[in-house]
Amino acid sequence: MKRLVVLLGATGVGKTDLSIRLAQYLQSPIISSDSRQIYREMNIGTAVPNNEQLDEVQHYFIHSRSIFDDYAAGKFEIDALGLIADLFRQHEQLLMVGGSGLYIDAVCRGIDAIPATENWLRQNITERYRNEGIESLRFELKRLDAEIYNQIDIKNPQRVMRALEVCLTSGKPYSSLKQNFAKTRNFDILKIGLQLNRKELYDRINSRVDKMFEQGLLDEAKRLYEYRNINALKTVGYKEIFEYFDGKITLAEATDLIKRNTRRYAKRQISWFARYNDITWFHPSEFEEIVKLL
Repeated sequence: MKRLVVLLGATGVGKTDLSIRLAQYLQSPIISSDSRQIYREMNIGTAVPNNEQLDEVQHYFIHSRSIFDDYAAGKFEIDALGLIADLFRQHEQLLMVGGSGLYIDAVCRGIDAIPATENWLRQNITERYRNEGIESLRFELKRLDAEIYNQIDIKNPQRVMRALEVCLTSGKPYSSLKQNFAKTRNFDILKIGLQLNRKELYDRINSRVDKMFEQGLLDEAKRLYEYRNINALKTVGYKEIFEYFDGKITLAEATDLIKRNTRRYAKRQISWFARYNDITWFHPSEFEEIVKLL
């Protein structure tokens, strides 16, 4: 049976460098499962592979969508499975790489059949958030679906608004729509995780943020500033700089916040992957050990 090898791990752990070597060993292109690198307008702030790396190995789902597109994990599941089916005609093994847990789950397990939200409802909830703040939306979500309220990151406005959208659209608790079983795939899946001790990971994250500023992150954010209310840009590395442009914080504070929020994001990724027992973990330097597993 054909096999999909999934290389995953927290942001900054070293997936990109190792993925090039692994793709060359497997003689496979790289299928990206990163929910931010898919947007072509975002480059430095999403740590997209450099031109040399992109030239070495064929990549898919890198800069393939616009921030103006309505794109999410459900669409990625359809697009990625279609691509995988096509590529398996020429390859025995394929490599998928990323740290976006929901995108990885979309391919490996399938996404829940969540109803689409009407634009008017989404706009209404967004307007309520602006006028009333997040606490009002949290209170309503807890009333409608206490289970999902206790599962999601209620400090993240996007998560709260999305859960509330689903409850109001379906007329049912969001948690009742979430499936507890994985869809069957017609290929084997092998998950390889990369991990570092917390201090080493955090040091790498801090250094990478400094390097992003050296590469021109400030100018990139300036070009995107007028689109700051688009969902794709409400993300770490951009929202903090937009606050600096708005005069709310200093540049030094924005830099520190990006580092802190990226570390927090990495911690959430680690918690997400810890739920699964089908991942074999390695240090990023253990390429030969990974090859032995393969």
